[in-house]
Amino acid sequence: MLNNQEIRFYLERINYSGSIAADLPTLNALHQAHMRHIPFENLDIHLGIAIDLSLPALFDKIILKKRGGFCYELNYLFLALLSSLGFSTRLISAQVFNGKSYGPAFDHLLLLIALDQQQYIADIGFGDSFQTPLLVHAQKNNNAAYQIVQSDQIYTVMQKKNNHEYKPQYQFTLNAYGISDFAEMCIYQQTSPASHFTQKSVCSIATAEGRNTISNDCVIQSKNGHRTLHHIEDTAEYRQCLLQLFQMQLPSNATVAALLAPRKVSS
Repeated sequence: MLNNQEIRFYLERINYSGSIAADLPTLNALHQAHMRHIPFENLDIHLGIAIDLSLPALFDKIILKKRGGFCYELNYLFLALLSSLGFSTRLISAQVFNGKSYGPAFDHLLLLIALDQQQYIADIGFGDSFQTPLLVHAQKNNNAAYQIVQSDQIYTVMQKKNNHEYKPQYQFTLNAYGISDFAEMCIYQQTSPASHFTQKSVCSIATAEGRNTISNDCVIQSKNGHRTLHHIEDTAEYRQCLLQLFQMQLPSNATVAALLAPRKVSS
């Protein structure tokens, strides 16, 4: 749980000044504000800094030092905020679809929220994803960008882009877990050559018009359906891009060159 000062700092970090009542409008607004002000990023993995999943460490990194993180960091810290505001929230495990098959259990961490006799999933730690929580048992809407389909006790988040067919993002069950259950996979994601988090550095954030991303030495900006790419020349420009696109600064002794280097994809 966060104290009142920590809640205030958190809300300032996501530029949120609206209602903090534990209701659906607040949940939607907090989720979207989080997506648009705190980036999804894995830079510490490439800087050789181990991820610390304790709440004090996450609060210091993401809120006070104005960094981002990946699912284990962002969603766990978001749970602390929501719980402190009175939401009924728990951690659940998802398996990410890689285009051919689903990953192992605890491959991804997201949140299940019980509200007004309904259940929602919140996920501010997946990168390019839904900006407001999804109703778990919603009816299918063929015009929606996201929908959840159910088969027995397994739920699958489906995404549709540019009027193409739906494709799975990940599947999950409604079983609740503690943060310690994700520890082994969090270490794997940081260290295994087979993990996509070790293969390239990424920093990405949603905007009102699209998304801004730095992937290794490439800046990708999507705005109203138009996509532009720019290659970063050196570490100084990389730092400038981080500041301009994400309002983020790395320590002066950070090995920024490691973030630019192309990563060899394992076979």
